[in-house]
Amino acid sequence: MNYYSLHPKFYIAVDCIIFGFNGTGLDLLLLKRNFEPAKGEWSLMGGFVQEDEDIHEAAVRVLRELTGLDQVYLEQIKAYGEIDRDPGERVISIVYFALVNRHNYDRQLVKEHDAHWIPLKERPHLIFDHDKMVEHAITRLQLKSRSEPIGVNLLPPEFTLTQLQKLYEAINDRTYDKRNFRKKILEEGFIEKTGNIDKVNSRKGAALYRFNEQAYPELLRTK
Repeated sequence: MNYYSLHPKFYIAVDCIIFGFNGTGLDLLLLKRNFEPAKGEWSLMGGFVQEDEDIHEAAVRVLRELTGLDQVYLEQIKAYGEIDRDPGERVISIVYFALVNRHNYDRQLVKEHDAHWIPLKERPHLIFDHDKMVEHAITRLQLKSRSEPIGVNLLPPEFTLTQLQKLYEAINDRTYDKRNFRKKILEEGFIEKTGNIDKVNSRKGAALYRFNEQAYPELLRTK
């Protein structure tokens, strides 16, 4: 018996806001949409939830299809269900943001999807309500960065304190005093020295750090 046959049916989609860090600023991975409606316009990566998967599985699949990655930080933000948000059909979208290391993804897949890394501050107008989604994702990322070492997912496994500071300045769109930033970060205890030295990006040789898995294991690459 179909208990809900009298109720309307909607499409359920997931959209992924994919952040990357280019060393000085945040980037978004965006693609040119290759189907109607809004064919040829800039869009987030998304897709419809299939009958044999739950919402999170759908988001993981969408991200994998674009980047080739499975083990990345992925977090749900909210649902968007305005009646006319998609001119094609009534579509409710569940939105996630993902944090991707710019050195670890399938470049060929990205190219096949006609996707491009675009600086966050230079992003073009996006289709439907995708601009609103991005703004909400930025706010969430900024709030989490003030209490959790979430930004580490955007860095290589080993990084300098300078790289870490540049990342947090990019996330929060502000500059920090070098001494105060380092003091606060080291006191929080979510990073630790590796014993290695960066001799490529630092003339004097800067100490390399890594994420302390014991402090925040739930934030290590995936969620």
